[in-house]
Amino acid sequence: MLASCSSTPKEVPYFVDAETIPESMLAQINPYVEPFFIPGDLLDIQVTANNMKSVMSFNKGVYVDEKGEVANTMMNRGNTGNSSTNSYAYYYLVDADGCIDFPIVGKIKVGGMKKAQVVEAITNKLMPKYITEKPTIDVRLVNFRVVCLGAFGSPGIIQSDNEHLNVVEAVAKAGDLNIKGRRDNIMLIRTHADGHRTITRLNINDKSILYSPYYNLCQNDILYVEPNKYMAEGSWELTKKYTVAMTLFSGVTSITALVFSILNYTKNK
Repeated sequence: MLASCSSTPKEVPYFVDAETIPESMLAQINPYVEPFFIPGDLLDIQVTANNMKSVMSFNKGVYVDEKGEVANTMMNRGNTGNSSTNSYAYYYLVDADGCIDFPIVGKIKVGGMKKAQVVEAITNKLMPKYITEKPTIDVRLVNFRVVCLGAFGSPGIIQSDNEHLNVVEAVAKAGDLNIKGRRDNIMLIRTHADGHRTITRLNINDKSILYSPYYNLCQNDILYVEPNKYMAEGSWELTKKYTVAMTLFSGVTSITALVFSILNYTKNK
């Protein structure tokens, strides 16, 4: 209790003196960073055109019904939590080589690309070999997620439905930081488009986090919050005291048993 009370106030608040940040600087912050695609991503890709029958073969789950109209077998498209249909089967998995297996066309390289680049790559594969009309192609990242570990209120995997998540949103969705978690040294592990990883330290006590290039997170980012020194020391002291107590208890029990054995032996003799 004394250790927890000794934490100084400056170690607890977020964004200290944030009101002093010039509005002009805040206005320059990009509120959204478009994701690039990496192996393991699930993509929802829809191809449409004025003549839907001409592009029907390039859409998973699309068919011509009894009335001769184009229909979609997948309900609640974009919801990976739909257990009534195997929705994952309608998405495109980016494989270890950064490719997706597109209907009729085959493998298309999308690793390291952003949406506009993927749209262009698919369009070039379809025109003019398979279709003459330029299609409308919608690409959506289905499994944007961030992993939160350590001294969070509710650590775990945080899923985003809008392909976007920032540090503040991730902290809030993970149940905020434990009062004994370090706010000044959060570890961010990021996997980049080419597969290499980088480790960065974030300080959400500091107002500068609001305009940091790492404020907006990328899919598959890992956030780890360390326990502060009071929590770590308290845990170590508790373990130490518990060990000593158990040793003393064991010793007293052994001595008591020995005394009773001697008394019983003497009485019987």
